[in-house]
Amino acid sequence: MAISCEAFPTRKRRASGGSFSNLLHSLLQVTDEICSLTNTANFLLNRTSSSTIRKTQLLGVVFEDLIRLSNSNSLLLPYSLILCLEEMYIVLHKIKTLIEDCSNGRSKFNLLVQIETVADTFHRLTGELSTLLDVFPLQELHLNDDVRELVILLRKHCSESIPFVQAEQINLRNDVVSVLDRIKHEIVPDQAHLSLIFDKLEIRDASTCRAEIESLEEEIINRSEEQSKTDLVALIGLVRFAKCVLFGASTPSPRAAVMRRNQSSELAVPADYRCPISLELMRDPVVVATGQTYDRASIKLWMDSGHNTCPKTGQTLSHTDLIPNRVLRNIIATWCREQRIPIEAEAVIGKLNGGVTNKAALEATRMTVTFLVNKLKDNSNKPFVEDTNGVVYELRVLAKTDSDSRACIAEAGAIPLLVRFLSLDVGAENPSLQVNAVTTILNLSILEANKTRIMETNGALNGVAEVLLSGATWEAKANAAATVFSLSGVAAFRKRLGRKTRVVSGLVDLARSGPEGAKRDALAAILNLASDRETVGRLVEGRVVEMTTEVMAVMPEEGVTILEAVVKRGGLVAVAAAYAGIKRLGAVLREGSERARESAAATLVTMCRKGGSEIVAELAAVPGVERVIWELMAVGSVRGRRKAATLLRILRRWAAGLDAGESEGFSTITMVTSTSVAQ
Repeated sequence: MAISCEAFPTRKRRASGGSFSNLLHSLLQVTDEICSLTNTANFLLNRTSSSTIRKTQLLGVVFEDLIRLSNSNSLLLPYSLILCLEEMYIVLHKIKTLIEDCSNGRSKFNLLVQIETVADTFHRLTGELSTLLDVFPLQELHLNDDVRELVILLRKHCSESIPFVQAEQINLRNDVVSVLDRIKHEIVPDQAHLSLIFDKLEIRDASTCRAEIESLEEEIINRSEEQSKTDLVALIGLVRFAKCVLFGASTPSPRAAVMRRNQSSELAVPADYRCPISLELMRDPVVVATGQTYDRASIKLWMDSGHNTCPKTGQTLSHTDLIPNRVLRNIIATWCREQRIPIEAEAVIGKLNGGVTNKAALEATRMTVTFLVNKLKDNSNKPFVEDTNGVVYELRVLAKTDSDSRACIAEAGAIPLLVRFLSLDVGAENPSLQVNAVTTILNLSILEANKTRIMETNGALNGVAEVLLSGATWEAKANAAATVFSLSGVAAFRKRLGRKTRVVSGLVDLARSGPEGAKRDALAAILNLASDRETVGRLVEGRVVEMTTEVMAVMPEEGVTILEAVVKRGGLVAVAAAYAGIKRLGAVLREGSERARESAAATLVTMCRKGGSEIVAELAAVPGVERVIWELMAVGSVRGRRKAATLLRILRRWAAGLDAGESEGFSTITMVTSTSVAQ
C-alpha cells in the first residue's frame, strides 16, 4: 500500500537560546564583513563583486528577521532550516575569502590573466546560494511579508545569474598575452601600446609598478603549481621592463634604504641561523655527511673549490650529498617574516629560474638589461646625475633576483661601466651611487661565470679594494668585503686577492672598526682567504692574528674560527703572532659558545704542538685552565671533547717534563718573527 508524505510530517523543535542564536549572529556578522568590502574590490571585478555583495546585504535582512523571531521564543525550527543556514555560512565565508583575494592588494596583471576563472568562481558560489535558497523552508517560517518577498527576489536573482566579464577586459587580457608572446619571440613591445595597457590597469608610475611586482612575488610564494609560478615570473619580467622603459629608473625611498641597512648591517642574526662558512643568514640550509649545517651556496662553493672535508670539523666527507634542513629553513623563514626581511620570494624565484626557464621571462629580463645598460652608456660622462644612480640601482635589484638576470647583465657589458663608479670621487660626490655599484658587482659575482668576468675586467679588483679601504659609507665597505668573499670562492682568485696588500689591509681595518654587519662580512672574507696556505702568510703579515685577538672580545666565535685556520696553515710565524692571545683563548674556552670552545681547543692544540714548551707553559699559567678543559671533555661537542682530551694530555706531558710539542720551541719562533720583522 502506498504511503503519502503527509504520514511523516516534518520534524520540528523549538528554538533554543544557544546554538541556533549563535549561528544566526555568526551569519549576520559574516554578511556585515562582506558588505564592508564594498570599496576594496579590484576595479577589474567591480561589477561582479558588487552584485555579490548586494545579494549578501539582502541576506543580512533575512537573518535579522530570523533573530527577531528566535528572540520571541515562538519559532519552531525545521531541521532543514538549521542545515540550510549552516551550509549558507560556509558559502558566505567562501565569498568573503574570494572578495578579499580579489581586493586591491592582489596583482592586477595576474587577476586580469585569470579574470574568466575568477568570474566563474563568483558564479559558482552564487549558484550554491541559489540552491540553498531553493531549499530554504520559507513556508514554514512566520517571516513578515517584506522579508518573504525579499527571499523570493533573491532566489530569482541568484538563479538567473550568469558569469560576466566585460569585453574590454577580455581584450585587455588578450593584449597582455600577446605582448608576452611577442617578448618570447624576442620582439620588443611597442612603448605606446605598453603604456596604454598599464594605464588601463591603473599602473601609472614607478611606485605602483613596485607594488605590482611585490604582489606577484607574494603570489608566487602562495602557489604550489610550478607552471603557474613560471607564468607569474614572466609577468614580473614584463612589469620590470615596463617600469624602466615607461617610468624611468628609480632609486629606493629613504624608508626602504633605512630598512635595508637595518636588515643587513644593524640586525643581529641569531648564531644558529648563520652559515659557519659565510657567517651570513642561511637562505637554504643543508646538512652534510658529518651532520653539520651550512648554507647551500656556501658549502657548494667549498666543495666546488676541491675540498672534500667538513669546514667546521675538518673530517673527510664520506659523501657529497646535501640534505635540505627543512625544519631550520622554516624557522629562519618565520624569523625573517617577523623582521621584515624578504627571503622567501627571492629563494622561490631563484629556484624557478634555476630550473626550466620561462622564455618570456628570460627575454623580458634581457630587454630590461639592454635598455638599462644602453642608458648607462649614454650617461657615461655624467656619473653624478641622479638618473645614473637610478639605472645602477635597477641593475642592483635585477642582479639580486636570479642567475639568468646576472648572466644577462654581465653579457651586456655592464661590469666595466659599473667599475667606474667605485672611485673615491664618486664616493665623495654621490655615496649612494658607489654603494649601488659595488652591491651590483657583489650580486653579479654570485654567478660562477661572472667571477671570472669581474676578475678579468680592468680595474675591477682595484676598484673593490679602493671601496674596501676608503668607501664613502659602511654599507659600501661591507659589500666590498662581501664581494671579496664571493670572488675568493675560486682557489685561483683567492691567491690573487691574497697578494693584494690593500685588500688584506681593508679587510683587517673593517673587521677592527666597522659596525657588526660590516665586521661579519670582513671576517667571512678573511676566513675564505685563510683556507689557502700561501695567502695565510700574507694575512699574518697584515696583522690578521692581532686583529682576531681583539675581535674575540666582542665576537669570539668568528675571531677564534679565523685564528684556528691561520695557525693551522701559517706555521711558526702565525703561532708566534698568536702567543699574546693565549689568555684570550683561555677565556673563550671557559665562557664561549659550544662552537667557539671547540675552535679554541683546536687552536690551542695546534699552537702547543707547533710552539713547544713555551706555548704550553703560557697556557698552563691561565687560571683554572685544567678545570675548563675537563668541563669541555664532559659536555662539549664530539670534536671539542677530542681536542680537549689532546690538550689535557699535552699539559700533563709538559708537567711531567716530557716533550710537549713537535717544534723546536718558542725561541725558534721568536727568532723567525724577529727575522720577519727585520725584512
